[in-house]
This record gives sequence, C-alpha cells and structure tokens, in this order.
Amino acid sequence: MDFTSLYNHHEREVFAAVMETAPSYPDIIANNELLVDVACVALNRLPPRYIRHEVDYSFYLTEQERLDVDAAIKEAVNYAFNFVQARSVLRSKRQ
Repeated sequence: MDFTSLYNHHEREVFAAVMETAPSYPDIIANNELLVDVACVALNRLPPRYIRHEVDYSFYLTEQERLDVDAAIKEAVNYAFNFVQARSVLRSKRQ
C-alpha cells in the first residue's frame, strides 16, 4: 500500500496564508523557524481534512462551506502569529 499521496488539505492553504501574513510580523520573519511554528499552531487549530486529490475535497463543498473554511484558516493563522509572537516575547524576557 502506498499512502504517500495522502495529505491534509489545510496544509497548502495554511502555508500560503502564513506567507501572505508574514510581512505584518517582522520579528517573526527574522526567524524562519518561527514561521514553521506559526504554521504548526494554525494547523493544530483546524480539523484535519485528509485527501488524495484537491478535487476530492473541493468538489463536495458548497460555496458557503468554502467561505467558512477560508475564514477558519485566516482566523487560525492570525491566532497563531499572535500566539508565537507572545511566546517569543516571553522567551526573550527570560533570557
């Protein structure tokens, strides 16, 4: 069995949203590893949607469901940036 074609639909969308939002957070951009942390936090706030092909997911969604997913991704990414930024500030104060 080959399971390598499976992936979480939200990964690509979250990665794109992280890169789109990143310029608003210059302190996080300065450390690429923090961008990965942002993506992890955002993905953990979303329900996983495992698919093999993009059409498998998109085909069955209504327009409202697509809008809801997009809004959830945007909210998760914004939350994640604020969370990682706050943790970074706390970490720097301890040092």
